Amino acid sequence: MSMEQLLAQFAATGAESSFHGRHIQPQILAGLDGTNWGLAAYEARGGYQALRKILAADGGEGLTQDQVIATVKESGLRGRGGAGFPTGLKWSFMPRQFPGQKYLVCNSDEGEPGTCKDRDIMQFNPHAVIEGMAIAAYAMGISAGYNYIHGEIFQTYERFEAALEEARAAGYLGNKILGSAFNFQLHATHGFGAYICGEETALLESLEGKKGQPRFKPPFPASFGLYGKPTTINNTETFAAVPWIIRNGGAAYLACGKPNNGGTKIFSVSGDVQRPGNFEVPMGTPFPVLLELAGGMRPGRTLKAVIPGGSSAPVLPAAMMMDITMDYDAIAKAGSMLGSGAVIVMDDTRCMVKSLQRLSYFYSHESCGQCTPCREGTGWLWRMVDRIENGHGRASDLELLDSVAGNIMGRTICALGDAAAMPVRGMLKHFRHEFEHHIEHKTCVVGAYV
Repeated sequence: MSMEQLLAQFAATGAESSFHGRHIQPQILAGLDGTNWGLAAYEARGGYQALRKILAADGGEGLTQDQVIATVKESGLRGRGGAGFPTGLKWSFMPRQFPGQKYLVCNSDEGEPGTCKDRDIMQFNPHAVIEGMAIAAYAMGISAGYNYIHGEIFQTYERFEAALEEARAAGYLGNKILGSAFNFQLHATHGFGAYICGEETALLESLEGKKGQPRFKPPFPASFGLYGKPTTINNTETFAAVPWIIRNGGAAYLACGKPNNGGTKIFSVSGDVQRPGNFEVPMGTPFPVLLELAGGMRPGRTLKAVIPGGSSAPVLPAAMMMDITMDYDAIAKAGSMLGSGAVIVMDDTRCMVKSLQRLSYFYSHESCGQCTPCREGTGWLWRMVDRIENGHGRASDLELLDSVAGNIMGRTICALGDAAAMPVRGMLKHFRHEFEHHIEHKTCVVGAYV
């Protein structure tokens, strides 16, 4: 499918669509050039119409909490932070009749290597996140919320704070919003760059002023979350999709994607492509189309492998990727994960041993140290891969690598252990010959370290 055919497909769905340089932008990043992030421009694009619709601010009948949740369920929206859990179903877990305080939290702690979409949303379209959070709060009967923003993007934090001030001044946040009985206070806070705080319970610990370490589950946040109160946590992109869904209906959003994978998804494409960036495309878009939007491979180079969902997802070889559609189910069937949507493209000059060495070091460095399998196991993985990369590998290392990875998976409080183990197992499954060549010949199979 060509770029022109893809744009025609967008138009047929009724989604807002335009192409501006590096971005396909049917919904969340629609028409944004970095200068029109403010409230007036957002309202001109239909901003806050969804909030007005549910609160009957313009004389309509409004929507009940159940109707809002049902619309989100119908949309097929799944969590855009990595897990892909159905958003409407998650909202239904909130005990709306709970008599005390409940909380809503946006996870903007974007630390997954290769992922850079959430910071663009908050930088260029912050009011979409604010409106989405306000709608979610209304649907679940929540009066207080927080957006936890990654500590290394302070300029984005400042932009979001400025948008919050605009929304408060216009009556979209605060008490008796738009003249209704609905109250919602929203605040921004920032972390300090710890990867582990992207895990939802570690984020809650950090938000409470504690060391960012994951909690045991159960209990889950819906029953015991922030300050021990019922809490719902969603990703930045998830909240930003909600206003469009409420304005246009769940069925229209579902039609933008494919069954069980509704709407659009922002993919952060990086690596050996000519035009890296964020691209918003319908769920189910074929990978070759996404690669074309990113400018294709570097001149004279061929595709070798792709990590389709951030550095924690298992790598897939080129032959598999060229037949894959970009959605949760298709990528899971191929043996990997859509994850955060960070698509790391590698050409034929890339050494898989060197790549795994870098990834393994990252996960060893970022382990919080709470669980023995992760604290010790990630260090073992890195040291073994580092040994192979530097010409000191042993024939027994490959079985040991697979064994250590297997003994980490499923044995830690959070998924960081799995995130370290899955890239190892994916590399050994699809590129074992490169590791064997390193061990036997003490050199890289591609002829050079890159």
